[in-house]
Amino acid sequence: MIELREVTKVYRMGKVAVNALRGVSLSIAAKELVAIVGPSGSGKTTLMNILGCLDVPTSGEYWLEGKEVGKLSDNELAQLRNRKIGFVFQKFNLLPQLSAWENVQVPLIYAGISLKERRERALEALQQVGLAERIHHRPNELSGGQQQRVAIARALVTRPSFLLADEPTGNLDSRAGREIMDLLFELNSTQGTTLIVVTHDLGLANRFPRVISIQDGQVVGEGVA
Repeated sequence: MIELREVTKVYRMGKVAVNALRGVSLSIAAKELVAIVGPSGSGKTTLMNILGCLDVPTSGEYWLEGKEVGKLSDNELAQLRNRKIGFVFQKFNLLPQLSAWENVQVPLIYAGISLKERRERALEALQQVGLAERIHHRPNELSGGQQQRVAIARALVTRPSFLLADEPTGNLDSRAGREIMDLLFELNSTQGTTLIVVTHDLGLANRFPRVISIQDGQVVGEGVA
């Protein structure tokens, strides 16, 4: 499903070139559970941005479901992000003036989905994450764990090829964090949702069957954390 071939990313800061990624090659199959770990400054965020089509490689190739991402236009990249990738972030990024139900519908608005179908799919996604009784609550009326469940429902509502989660438990207490990860693993088990989590938390990474370690912009190891 995902294949990176000798991907580099160079950022220019004036006359200085910063090599954020240095020849990263990896493959991720459909339905996999993968954690990407590394210290601050290792290139995790840059790799996440490329996997999420928020950025493109300086050199090398990124193939997603048979398409070479680096050759797509900005409009095509936006469509790919909306239809193929579900994002879950450390900060929930919910719109405070909207209810949970309305927040989950937002990606479908950009996708041009009708109001009736938006409402049906958003309700279904909230039911999947166990929030059927909270659909009319606004973010400030929900706990941190419940807000992250809304964010996961929003990521799922477009029926993406994979979920890309950046420190998804970083703003949660340990109990809520475990519940969120249990939910993500359940989605993988019952629906075959591919899950890629970017984290510096080795305790979290230990729950994954596959762990990719990044350091100084390179893959330095694979296996179990």
